[in-house]
Amino acid sequence: MNYNYLLYFSVLAETEHYTQAAARLGISQPSLSSAIHNLENELGGAKLFEKVGRNIRLTDHGRFYQQKVDAALKELHSASLILRNSKDDAPIVIRLGVVSGTLSGAAADVISKYIQENKRIRLQITESSAENLMSLLRQEKLDMAIVDSTSRDPSFHFRILGKRSFYIALPKSHPLAEKEIIYPEEIFQLPQVVFNYDLGNSFKEWATGSPSDENVVCQVDTAQSALDMVAAGVGIAFIPDSCVREHENIRYVLLDNWHQALYMCILYDKWLEPSIWQFRENVMNAIRSSFPQK
Repeated sequence: MNYNYLLYFSVLAETEHYTQAAARLGISQPSLSSAIHNLENELGGAKLFEKVGRNIRLTDHGRFYQQKVDAALKELHSASLILRNSKDDAPIVIRLGVVSGTLSGAAADVISKYIQENKRIRLQITESSAENLMSLLRQEKLDMAIVDSTSRDPSFHFRILGKRSFYIALPKSHPLAEKEIIYPEEIFQLPQVVFNYDLGNSFKEWATGSPSDENVVCQVDTAQSALDMVAAGVGIAFIPDSCVREHENIRYVLLDNWHQALYMCILYDKWLEPSIWQFRENVMNAIRSSFPQK
């Protein structure tokens, strides 16, 4: 069986469009058509695609074959990575996805120590929403991800790490800054600085029944930028406990009775190289100590 035929079929099955598939593969459309025709002949004449007007779609045989081919290509890709990393001096790339405000304190210390003790490790960190991180996992662009929500997708495996508390960051001159605990209804109408839009909306939806951005006056990329805006008097910010930093112009007040679970997410059937597996276990243990279950 020609490997290129399988690769061409996989891309065409995904796009169901000859021109798009050929462009992605970097080959001509006639070459792609010829390869698919040869593949169908090798399969005893089974038709993998059918025409629908000017378009094509997978047949029942094609859908069945797509599942098997994609699984085989994934295994070949994994085997290639393992062999490339098998040399003693080859770098081991760990692709970690995280939701905002996760890697700090004990978790950051563990990562730093692990990299220092394992000179071959090259860590790539992607910070995004849980939905985007799971999409990257599905595409095998990440090895693992720390997320704050789960999915019913059976291809994912989740392990709970614990639950984190949240604080409201306010300027020290704010009337609410003297309180020990803040209740949700006290802050909904206040100008808000958001550094994780999904996080802010999930809180609002939990407390009010629907997400809303009507009081969001500023959106930034990081917790540190959000705190800078709070210190400047722009608004208040919704901050996980791991992002709390001492600041002469900011007061942190605990948000009443709201916690959020964190999970380690991987593809259910993904094989992890031993060094990556050990890295995952170390990070999980560190985060569990930072965000104990409640």
